[in-house]
Amino acid sequence: RCVLEKRVKRGGQEEYNCRTSEIEADKLKNWVETDDCIKSCGLERKSLGISSDTLLKPGLTRHLCSTQCYDACPNVVDLYFNLAAGEGTTTK
Repeated sequence: RCVLEKRVKRGGQEEYNCRTSEIEADKLKNWVETDDCIKSCGLERKSLGISSDTLLKPGLTRHLCSTQCYDACPNVVDLYFNLAAGEGTTTK
């Protein structure tokens, strides 16, 4: 998985870098979600890092479980399912 990181240079300029995280996708590798996919899942491509706090975002479950997200964005669904499982969240 790729994690977007922000670094602030001495002059105050922000620089974004994509760093490969140690988390690997179970099913799909070398897959980049489309902008439509990201939008349908209620996410933003330029979000920094990932946190279990994201699971508290209002409407996130509705977006992730929507047909547009669930059927078209398996890596996103897999990532958030595993994040929720790691936090002890149950799914229904």
